[in-house]
Amino acid sequence: MARTESTMLELGTRAPDFSLPDTQGKQVSLKDFADAKGLLVVFMCNHCPYVIHVRDALVEFAKEYQPQGLAVVGINSNDAVNYPDDSPEKMAEAAAEHGFSFPYLYDESQAVAKAYKAACTPDFFLFDSEQKLFYRGQFDDSRPRNDVPVSGVDLRAAVDALLNDEASPEEQKPSLGCNIKWKEGNEPDYYG
Repeated sequence: MARTESTMLELGTRAPDFSLPDTQGKQVSLKDFADAKGLLVVFMCNHCPYVIHVRDALVEFAKEYQPQGLAVVGINSNDAVNYPDDSPEKMAEAAAEHGFSFPYLYDESQAVAKAYKAACTPDFFLFDSEQKLFYRGQFDDSRPRNDVPVSGVDLRAAVDALLNDEASPEEQKPSLGCNIKWKEGNEPDYYG
């Protein structure tokens, strides 16, 4: 398990476009979230211990903030051939088992992960109502086996600021997790 930090894409960057299938095969696009007060894009997967560590808290977080106008979307960009636990079938099972209230999309080509400069799972990108990057960083300081409770405090502060028309948090700590499992020969220039 290679640990990787978020690339910390520049704040103000426009959300790169995407159109990807969800766990039911329906295409979901960036434009589907055009009316949201904010959009949280989470690069995640099924098998990563860092994702598993925050998954249930993330699901509750989404259910808390979606009624306030935050749209949430999960994207799995891992190589499902070499990591079959991240296959679309397993994604559908995970979404149902954990009660995802948000679309969980499969980025088979890995082009969307590259467009966002996503590096790890989980990797969080919070965009404002104009789909400009407001926050990119960690959920909180909790990690597997570090005994810090999962609270979502960092992301929660960013979403609260966004929804209350306040400034973006000055301190934004990179997310940390397993590296995205790139297909051989498809690794981006920012990898490694």
